[in-house]
Amino acid sequence: MTKHLLPPVYTLAAAEVAELTRAELRDDGVRVFRGVYRSRALPADLATTVEAALSVLPPRASVSHRTAAALLGAPIRPGPLLEFAVPPGVHRARRRGLRVHVRDLAGVDETLLDGLRVTSGPQTWLDLAASLTAGELVAVGDALYRGGHLDGGNLTERLARADGVRGVVQARACAPLLTPLAASRPESLVRYAVVSGGLPHPVVQVPVLDRWGRAVAHADLGWPQWKVALEYEGRQHADSEQFGRDIDRYSLMAADGWLTVRFAARHLDRLDVVVARAAGALRSRGARW
Repeated sequence: MTKHLLPPVYTLAAAEVAELTRAELRDDGVRVFRGVYRSRALPADLATTVEAALSVLPPRASVSHRTAAALLGAPIRPGPLLEFAVPPGVHRARRRGLRVHVRDLAGVDETLLDGLRVTSGPQTWLDLAASLTAGELVAVGDALYRGGHLDGGNLTERLARADGVRGVVQARACAPLLTPLAASRPESLVRYAVVSGGLPHPVVQVPVLDRWGRAVAHADLGWPQWKVALEYEGRQHADSEQFGRDIDRYSLMAADGWLTVRFAARHLDRLDVVVARAAGALRSRGARW
């Protein structure tokens, strides 16, 4: 294939123009969609598959919804169908494996990500508000915020233009809860469960101070006035070095009077249990709400 000037992702028509033989196409090309191939030198990842899809969609098409969120680094699976948006009046090409939405987007509602046209962080988050649960929506929003794709200003501006859009009521209710400080999806899910369960709003990445006022540790979530913390234990905590650091951190917290409620992946399907235990810990420290 070195004698042919073809990009890593190419259409069958482009291969014919480059006079690629059937043998060369068979040896180099991996069929992604009907009439679209990628070079075997490229990984079969989401970005490559999206690039292949855009090559057969209208020029104004943008990656959208779950697909856009995944590309932007949100903790969400793209789904069985890759999703795109086209302006009103543009022909919606029907291709197996693709879902094309009609969206009347302003210029600020789109962005370029590694050369791919993608809906912006606020637009992507708003699109997902119609299909995700509130907790998952907060987790996606936190990740977009953390990745620099969304902030309070551009989200407020987008939601102000969203009257009548499906999901906007839930989006407006969840927007004040978003923070770039949440470090993971589980932390976001637990924070939403705690707040929606009626408990006082916790501090995210709450500092644990020593007697000289220096931060010696940070808890995922916590209530400093009652010295109660919530900690998520992911798989990385099973690493021996991380486990040792965790022991040091929990010892420092306990020595300063902190009560730590720990939870793991098994609790994400039982968030009511986490809320109940957090409430019990808070009440044990005299909290009333």
